[in-house]
Amino acid sequence: MKANVLVDSCGWIEYFTGGTLADKYEPHISNASGRTHFTPTIVLYEVYRRVKQELGEELATEACARIMGYTTTVPLDDRLAMEAAEISLEHGLSMADAIVKATADFCMAKIVTSDEHLGKLKDVQLIE
Repeated sequence: MKANVLVDSCGWIEYFTGGTLADKYEPHISNASGRTHFTPTIVLYEVYRRVKQELGEELATEACARIMGYTTTVPLDDRLAMEAAEISLEHGLSMADAIVKATADFCMAKIVTSDEHLGKLKDVQLIE
């Protein structure tokens, strides 16, 4: 399994909202480092939206600030966008999931997620 880590949106959301799987994500989040942990910008969108919806704007802003402070944010550029499109076509993934997978591949990172669509792919640790 790859040493670098990409925690998917569902993991961060579980962690910040105290969801039922938060404890299972904690080891992957508590030791986050910008050298080993990567976050696609689409994950920031999803985390901010969901945390704001459930807990308010202040906590959503704090959650994203923590993600940005402890991981390396990877913006979607033209190369990643086209790679994500290829991955989407090959595996039947949604746009967000394909961007996550393309980013993980680019960063040579394993994906930590509860998303069953991603869970069937290589280099993914499915949290259940």
